[in-house]
Amino acid sequence: MALTIAIDEDYGYVIVVGVLSMLFGYGLGANVFFARKRFGIKYPAMYSDTNMQFNCMQRVHANYLEMFPTFLALLFCGGLAHPFYCAIAGLIYLLGRLVYSIGYSSGDPQKRLFGLFMYLGLIYLLYSTLELALRLMRWI
Repeated sequence: MALTIAIDEDYGYVIVVGVLSMLFGYGLGANVFFARKRFGIKYPAMYSDTNMQFNCMQRVHANYLEMFPTFLALLFCGGLAHPFYCAIAGLIYLLGRLVYSIGYSSGDPQKRLFGLFMYLGLIYLLYSTLELALRLMRWI
């Protein structure tokens, strides 16, 4: 059976948050690029044997990339059900990522914990995506 989904005009906000998340990732990559120059870490080394701050900056970027596909899938799917609220949840996630990144990049891994509120945004995106799936299957 075919199903037609009408995309709400607020879905534009979801797309904007998706683009912002991509730009944010590029920014984290640039931070690692410049940190390599500053700390003298040559390619192809992923981490330093001696520089904890560089290692933390590299982990910030790697951790973002690890979660990026999940974030985008939940943002774009959940946004079909609740576009405005998913855009807000996406911004909360990115703000948390920013706080996490600043704290972790200081060289003190404990400071990353201030950004863990990012998961509040991610949990809402998960909820919205699951709700959409259950509606499509006519379970709710």
